Amino acid sequence: MNSETIMEQPIYMDNAATSWPKPEETLTAMADYTRSVGANPGRSGHSMSVNAGRVIFDTRVGVAELFGATNPLQIIFTKNATEALNIAIVGLLKPGDHVITSGMEHNSVMRPLRAMEQRGVEVSVIPCSPLGELNPEDVDRAIRKTTRAIYLTHASNVTGTIMPISEIGKIARGKEIIFCVDAAQTAGVIPINVEEMSIDLLAFTGHKSLFGPQGTGGLYIRKGLEDEISPLTMGGTGSRSESQDHPDFLPDKFEAGTSNSIGIAGLGAGIRFIQRTGIEVIRKKEQELTTLLIDGIAPIPGVTLYGCLDAERQTAVLSFTIKGMSPAEAALSLDEDFDIMSRPGLQCAPAAHQTMGTFPEGTVRLSPGYFLGKEAIEKCILAVETLAKKGKEAHS
Repeated sequence: MNSETIMEQPIYMDNAATSWPKPEETLTAMADYTRSVGANPGRSGHSMSVNAGRVIFDTRVGVAELFGATNPLQIIFTKNATEALNIAIVGLLKPGDHVITSGMEHNSVMRPLRAMEQRGVEVSVIPCSPLGELNPEDVDRAIRKTTRAIYLTHASNVTGTIMPISEIGKIARGKEIIFCVDAAQTAGVIPINVEEMSIDLLAFTGHKSLFGPQGTGGLYIRKGLEDEISPLTMGGTGSRSESQDHPDFLPDKFEAGTSNSIGIAGLGAGIRFIQRTGIEVIRKKEQELTTLLIDGIAPIPGVTLYGCLDAERQTAVLSFTIKGMSPAEAALSLDEDFDIMSRPGLQCAPAAHQTMGTFPEGTVRLSPGYFLGKEAIEKCILAVETLAKKGKEAHS
């Protein structure tokens, strides 16, 4: 799909929420699965069921290769990163445990952590700079004898700021602390190697930069760590059906019930698109678009940008506010007057906005994707400039 095709459609700048459009491969794989496979994987011995299981396993292999996991069975599928993070948090922690997280986390981390806090888990939130940056030394200083795990986003969904994952991974591994990374914003666009980065648990979603459909995601679990995590759901797995006890091995332990096979087929196709295109190519394109967006909006009077504003140090996300206009008003005008899709408000990350000083109104977030053209960026810049003038008139 080229930029000319995209320009005939609305300018979609909400890829940090979910990527759109999807590669043709994703759509084709889901249609082919429905037409030609369609059976329940792992539940029957007939050829269609076997083929369904093969689709699931092939996608598991693709995810493992993408993240540098040595064994595909270390990848479990969930319906999104939120479910994966709940397994990694609720399924792991016990009363008396101490955990560390940052002031830039999404509610998919903060809400289960706060729930566990009510059950006796101690939570330390390490402050970040107003740009969203985290100092690894601050994390190191917060470690206690009772520290069980560190939960950290790879990149903020509000500012795009990329966290020092490798450095913190080394700290955690050296002190035998479990390190869980929320890769919802980075999987598929920034290289991740769980072995080299000392990651024990990696939560990912399929519907963002992995170019899969909504309702897909998963969790990488370091070998042996599955013994320390309780499943959130138990039931049929298609394995050891003679027993009424739930399986204790991967991936079955965490994949009870019929899987979203059609979605996983689409996810596998999205990953193959990434592997064929190259993460470096995708990342470079998004960096170019981000730089154009920052350089074009930064000089506009009345507009305040947030984050490090450096495409090398962030994902393709730009948050801003306009003087004299609420984020909700600005986003509504972008949609209705300019056909530009954005995300206003707190973006499900109130802790990040408290760090940035934009709580409680939040910001307007623009997040370009790989399929967007430069012409769309130029239209966004002109639209923001128009709104800034409008805001100035309303404020004067």
